[in-house]
Amino acid sequence: MYHEGNRELQARFGSVALADRLLDKTHRTAFTDTDKAFIESQPFFFLATADQEGQPDCSFKGGPPGFVKVLAPDLLIYPDYDGNGMFKSLGNMRSNPQVGLLFIAMTEKPKRLRVLGRAEIAFDDPLLANFPGGQLLVRIRPTHVFPNCPRYIPDMKRDAPSVYVPEAGRTPVEPAWKGYPEFKDVVPPRKPTA
Repeated sequence: MYHEGNRELQARFGSVALADRLLDKTHRTAFTDTDKAFIESQPFFFLATADQEGQPDCSFKGGPPGFVKVLAPDLLIYPDYDGNGMFKSLGNMRSNPQVGLLFIAMTEKPKRLRVLGRAEIAFDDPLLANFPGGQLLVRIRPTHVFPNCPRYIPDMKRDAPSVYVPEAGRTPVEPAWKGYPEFKDVVPPRKPTA
């Protein structure tokens, strides 16, 4: 899991033994039941992708708790919801399937979990019907799963989910920016979803 750049800095700061111990004790290539419970309880995560030339991108993904599912020790899925139409993350996945996901609980007992893996986009996946508002499904096969020290995570009170989170039987709320004069003539109509 460590490359020359990691090792150089580990040596400089005297953390080679610590990095090796962390790898030995916390690293895995499949999800545990504890990972599954944590991931499925989260209302958001951060997604890192890169294009074919390695240009990085980071995106916020949110939904109701449980919108990300761990279906098997080697499979995580989540729906893609209507966004700004740029398709930065999904476009990157088409060119370079390597992704990084960061799940963070910003609560009284902070926690974070990193998932690195390979992504695949599924347009006609039958599981998509289980995700109201989903326009396609992303499947991720993990290559590295490991926790991170939560010491700098702030305790943030969560009052309510975003009004934009899709719900079965409710018409989606459109963000105001889609109605601005400089954008409204090019905003595509929403496609029917599950």
